[in-house]
Amino acid sequence: MKFLSKAAVILVVTFLSLQTLTAQNQKADAEDQLSLNSGTIDNQFEYIFRKSGNFKGTNGQKYEAVKFSSLLTLKAHVLDSLKTTYASLANSKKTVENQAKQIEELKAKLTNTQSTLDTTNDEKNNMALLGMQTSKTNYNVIMWSIVAALLAFLLFFIYKFKGSNSSTRQAKLKLEEVETEFEDHRRTALEREQKVRRQLQDEINKNKA
Repeated sequence: MKFLSKAAVILVVTFLSLQTLTAQNQKADAEDQLSLNSGTIDNQFEYIFRKSGNFKGTNGQKYEAVKFSSLLTLKAHVLDSLKTTYASLANSKKTVENQAKQIEELKAKLTNTQSTLDTTNDEKNNMALLGMQTSKTNYNVIMWSIVAALLAFLLFFIYKFKGSNSSTRQAKLKLEEVETEFEDHRRTALEREQKVRRQLQDEINKNKA
């Protein structure tokens, strides 16, 4: 039991020692990676801070000493970074303006397309009738109304034609009857006239005798 406790203590101490060594190595690596001529501006400032020296003034106050050449180099890097940033911002602004212009052009094209589509739908849904645009429903109603009116007129014409034809046939029959009666009457009148003439001639012949 005591042996297990000692072994556990040894393992814990060993683990903590390894953790400490790992942290120190990581810190050393991080310090080695810092440079004044590479990395981000934040890393370059961190490099300046780490490389600055401490000293006490005559009044006993602590001061941080930084190389002037390092400050000039850092300044140049900051200015270059700012120029790059400003150039990037200018390019971004130009890109945004171009995109805004393209968006406006697309909106205009979309409006024109929508207008053309509306016109096409109107032409599709409407029909020209006597120079006026009307919906297909109204057009169909008007056309079927015209067809119904023409059909009714045709039926009325047929009815009147049949009536007129019947009246004509009846008139012809009556005319034939009248002609027959007239012919009979004329024949009868002719026979009477001939009879009267014979009687008159007989009377004349008697008187001569």
